Amino acid sequence: MTGKTGKIAYQGEPGANSHIACNAVYPGFEAVACRTFEDVFAAVESGEADLAMIPVENTIAGRVGDIHHLLPRSTLHMIGEHFMRIRFELMAPKGSTLAQVKNAYSHIMALGQCREYLRSHGIQPVTAADTAGAARYVSELGDPTVAAIAPSLAAEVYDLQILASDIEDAQHNTTRFVIMAPDPLDLDASDAKTVTAFLFQVRNIPSALYKALGGFATNGINMTKLESYQLDGAFTATQFYAEIEGHPDQRPVQLALEELGFFSSSLKILGVYPADPQRS
Repeated sequence: MTGKTGKIAYQGEPGANSHIACNAVYPGFEAVACRTFEDVFAAVESGEADLAMIPVENTIAGRVGDIHHLLPRSTLHMIGEHFMRIRFELMAPKGSTLAQVKNAYSHIMALGQCREYLRSHGIQPVTAADTAGAARYVSELGDPTVAAIAPSLAAEVYDLQILASDIEDAQHNTTRFVIMAPDPLDLDASDAKTVTAFLFQVRNIPSALYKALGGFATNGINMTKLESYQLDGAFTATQFYAEIEGHPDQRPVQLALEELGFFSSSLKILGVYPADPQRS
C-alpha cells in the first residue's frame, strides 16, 4: 500500500524487533521509532504516520499487556498481521568476551525468553525499557562486563560485537504483530482466510459469557483467541478481546455476532484482515 506520509510507527528504538517487522512487511516505508505505545497510536491518529506496527503476543512470554488497555480507546483499525520468528543475540562493546559478561540488559519479555541461557552462563538479567534501547545503553557505557540482549540489527546500529547468537530458549519463539491504520481495510467477504477481531463486554448476568459465545459454536465459527481483562478496577466489569475466522458479512458470522450482541453491553469491531499464512 502507499500512504500520505510513507511512514510506519513502532515502539522502541532503532534496531528493535518491531523495527525489523516494519522493514519486513513495508520495506518501502520509513520506520519511525516512538518512545511508548501511546506515542505510536498518537502518531497514526494525528497523521504523522500512515501505519502502526504493534506486537500483541509472543509464543513464550504471552500477550503484550500494555496493548489491551489502549485498544478500546483507539480510533485505529487492524488491517493485517505479521508473524515473526524472534532471534536474540548477546552483544557487548567490541573487544569484549563472553567470559567477561556479568550483567545483561534487555526488555523484560526478552529476558524471559532467554532465561535458561542467562542462568546457565551465570549472567544477571537487568530490565531495560526495550531491546534496542538496551543495546544503545551498552554501547554508550562501554563496559565489557555489561551486555545487551537484542536483535542483530541493533548490533549494527550501535556498533556492538555479537558474543552469542540465537540465545532464545525455544526455537518456536515467535511474536505476532498487528498492523493498524486510520481506516478499515475494504476486504471482500469471499476472500479466503479472513480474521475478524473485536472487543465486547458481557452483561453482568448469570451465564452471560456462555450464552454470548454460544452463537459461534452453533454457527460453526472458529474462535482462535479469547482474552479477558478488568475495566476501571471493577471486578464485575470484564472486557473480552476475541478473534474469529471469518468475515462479518458472511451469514454464519452475522448470526453469531447478533447473538453475541444480545448478551453484551458493548461490541466493537477492531479489524477485518487477511490471515497471515503462518497461522496454519
